[in-house]
Amino acid sequence: MESLIAAVICLTIALSGAIRAIIERDTLLRLPYVNVMNFGIAGFIVLLLPHPLTLGVAAAYFIGSTLEANAIASAYARREQQ
Repeated sequence: MESLIAAVICLTIALSGAIRAIIERDTLLRLPYVNVMNFGIAGFIVLLLPHPLTLGVAAAYFIGSTLEANAIASAYARREQQ
C-alpha cells in the first residue's frame, strides 16, 4: 500500500511537470519542468515494477533524459546569443 501511495505521488509530480512544460511559453523555462517530469517518471518506473533491474532502467532513463534536456538547452542558449 505504501508503494502505491509513493507511485501516485511520483505520477502526480510527473503530470504537474508535464502540464507546466506545456503551459510555459519560453523554451528555456520549459526544460526544468521536463526534468521534473522525467524524475517523476523514473520514480514511477521503479515503484511500479518491483524488480532489481528496474532501478538500473530508471536510472538510465533519468540520466539519459537529463543529458538530452541539457543538450537542448545548451544548443538553444547558443542560438539565442548569436
